[in-house]
Amino acid sequence: MFWNYAYLIVAIVFEVIATTALKETNGFTRLGPSLVSVIGYALAFFFLSLTLRNLPVGVVYAIWSGAGIVLVTVIGWTWLRQALDLPAMIGMGFIVVGVGIINLFSKTLMH
Repeated sequence: MFWNYAYLIVAIVFEVIATTALKETNGFTRLGPSLVSVIGYALAFFFLSLTLRNLPVGVVYAIWSGAGIVLVTVIGWTWLRQALDLPAMIGMGFIVVGVGIINLFSKTLMH
């Protein structure tokens, strides 16, 4: 079970890096950020595929996408200075709570 979560965390990190760099690609017209995005997504999907060998796709995808959404939003808010209003913050809170409920209470992840 440890390696499943380790692979998932690595997949999330690469997805967040790739998505953050995607903003700087300017429609894939800038080479550096474009390479970071393409390589980051390739690595994210590779490590996600390792996780999916042993865990159900629906639950893994919920955790992967939920964590990615929240982390990219935090980076956008702190590093890129993108504004968040109260409904956006409440929505992110619901995503965090949902991922927490899956991890703490779902028997689907027990393998």
